[in-house]
Amino acid sequence: MRKLGLIAGGGNLPVEIAQHCERAGRPFFIIRLKGFAGEEIARFPGADIGIAELGKCFKALKRAGCEAVTLVGTVDRPDFKALSPDLRGLMALPGVIAAARKGDDALLRQLLGEFEKEGFAVEGAHEVMGDLTLTAGPLGAVAPSDEQMADVQHALRVARAIGQLDVGQGAVVCEGLVLAVEAQEGTDAMLRRVAELPRNIRGSAEAPRGVLAKAPKPIQETRIDLPTIGLGTIQRAAQAGLAGVAGEVGRLLVLDREAVIALADELGIFVVGVEPPNAP
Repeated sequence: MRKLGLIAGGGNLPVEIAQHCERAGRPFFIIRLKGFAGEEIARFPGADIGIAELGKCFKALKRAGCEAVTLVGTVDRPDFKALSPDLRGLMALPGVIAAARKGDDALLRQLLGEFEKEGFAVEGAHEVMGDLTLTAGPLGAVAPSDEQMADVQHALRVARAIGQLDVGQGAVVCEGLVLAVEAQEGTDAMLRRVAELPRNIRGSAEAPRGVLAKAPKPIQETRIDLPTIGLGTIQRAAQAGLAGVAGEVGRLLVLDREAVIALADELGIFVVGVEPPNAP
């Protein structure tokens, strides 16, 4: 079993992956990205390294005996002018900046390429921990109606369309009306916008309507940036008056799965997996 280098940003996913490795007996070492990784990841073996300190990162991973890496957690797009790269980071910076001008997916591919140049195999979070992704059908006890499934399918079409343009991964649809699409602000901010819309075009706690759907961009590097939902997603969907959350089977990460199911069932919200287009 090859040792895993976990490049950790913010959020719960790095902790889930580290805990999974502990349970599975897989050796691992964490690179905690300064300014992004949370305090909860500090108890695991690792090192604190800046986002542009590629040389320091690679040396730490090799010294720890890592053969593979996975990049997980939230990392905001940096201000490249404010970075303090080491020599290896400085060598990579022109290519990274050029890729960033082409969009987030190009940027992520460029970063993965730097790790591969150093001989590391790149594993997606869903490859490291196979039960992270959404399964087919309702995840909990609440199932969508035929009318709600029509909203699910439309929201997924919209999400895929904006993904084609490298805009975002999510969309909210209520009875055929597109209420919001996700851009750089992220899913949580999008759901807060929906919660502020007039009641006549969205649902409420008493009469939930509409769905959030998330789908990976068609050009997306799925080893590093699959769409994700967690407890906060369910809470904010409920606050926005939505009836459910949906995604593509095997292409949406569900954090804190059991807690998500319990909360969704408690709030009467469905979480459903839909087979992606052209699935076998």
